[in-house]
Amino acid sequence: MNSGDRHGAAVRPPVVNGGNTSIASPAVKQQRFSEVRILMYSHDTFGLGHLRRCRAIAHALVGRFKGIHVLIISGSQIAGAFDFKARVDFVKIPSVIKLYNGEYTSIGRHIDIQETLEWRKEIIRSTAASFDPDLFIVDKEPLGLKGELLPTLDMLKRRSCRMVAGLRDVMDDAEALRAEWDRRDTLKLMDRYYDDIFIYGPQGFWNPLVDLTLPPGLESRLTYTGFLRRETPAAALSSIENLPERYILVTAGGGGDGAPLMRAALAGHAADPAGTPLLLVLGPFMRTDDRDEIRRLAARLPKVRVIDFHPQTELLLQRASAVVSMAGYNTFCEVLSLDKPALLVPRTQPRKEQLIRATRAAELGLVDALMPEEAADPAVMARHLRNLPDRPRPLAAGADRMLGGLEQICEEVRGHFENMHRRDVFLPPAAE
Repeated sequence: MNSGDRHGAAVRPPVVNGGNTSIASPAVKQQRFSEVRILMYSHDTFGLGHLRRCRAIAHALVGRFKGIHVLIISGSQIAGAFDFKARVDFVKIPSVIKLYNGEYTSIGRHIDIQETLEWRKEIIRSTAASFDPDLFIVDKEPLGLKGELLPTLDMLKRRSCRMVAGLRDVMDDAEALRAEWDRRDTLKLMDRYYDDIFIYGPQGFWNPLVDLTLPPGLESRLTYTGFLRRETPAAALSSIENLPERYILVTAGGGGDGAPLMRAALAGHAADPAGTPLLLVLGPFMRTDDRDEIRRLAARLPKVRVIDFHPQTELLLQRASAVVSMAGYNTFCEVLSLDKPALLVPRTQPRKEQLIRATRAAELGLVDALMPEEAADPAVMARHLRNLPDRPRPLAAGADRMLGGLEQICEEVRGHFENMHRRDVFLPPAAE
């Protein structure tokens, strides 16, 4: 692929929800497989996005197919805070932190990052060896963090495991992604190891591999799945009392770099205190000093509520009149799925991913978007907060036609395994 078409390529289209006027996912009869094992990898160095995306896919698979077992390898520090369905489990690998300059460090101050990476690499390889998956789905980083998946990819390829690289709808701007992947020979290694490349967005929204020259044959393995539809769990918000009847949800995902958004929302609300109440969800990774400052600012405003974290943000979003957020993938999918008016204020460094997503979504009329410097103007933010609950909803801009991702992934898995007989489990020889 060496194309200037940033919005898509001639590849297999996503399964979509047709012309339905409802945002709800179509009912699908559950099927049974005989002991299919799916391993997923979620490197998780910053925020919650990778784990939440893998969890959504895993839950869709076990909901659609009996006999499937999913194991997620995750580096998230708070993987245990989330509920997982039966037949979905996770293995925690040592956590590393992605710094604002794009580099990585260990959680423990006195633990060498190279030592941590070696631990992760060995745990991943040994987990894959004993689990012996039929399908391996890798989220966002085809070679893993710092290439940590390469021994596992090589081993599973020799075992005839089918391997899928799952890419976000937007990865980064083309120049930055090309430089990063060229250093690691990523496209050549993807061609060697991966049977399929899933792009978790609809064709025509964005082409995450724009202007990259793909090896011959790799382009035919691309599938645009559509965005991953989210549904609210059958639970009540019993853990959060006295929520206002109407509120604007302000969320920054994991919150590691979400403090500027929270300050901007508070300043905008202070400039128009008669407006819709705000519910701020700070996120588990916000720094303590930022968290304390935001709580002090919010305490001066009687129509503002602040909570640190909730593991079921879909419930908070479902109840909200509108949403103010950064432009992370998962929140964006939730906004579309639950048909909420939204204002996106994207992160612009170190990656351009959120900037591209927010800009493109605003072009399509799905959301409103402000650049961070615009959002920092209290008068500008106040105007957007005032008008936000009444803006046209994503459904009116065609969001339902973009949300076929989970259904498409299930169809791909069904096609892989419908007639598959379970391989004999390979166990390495016991140490003498």
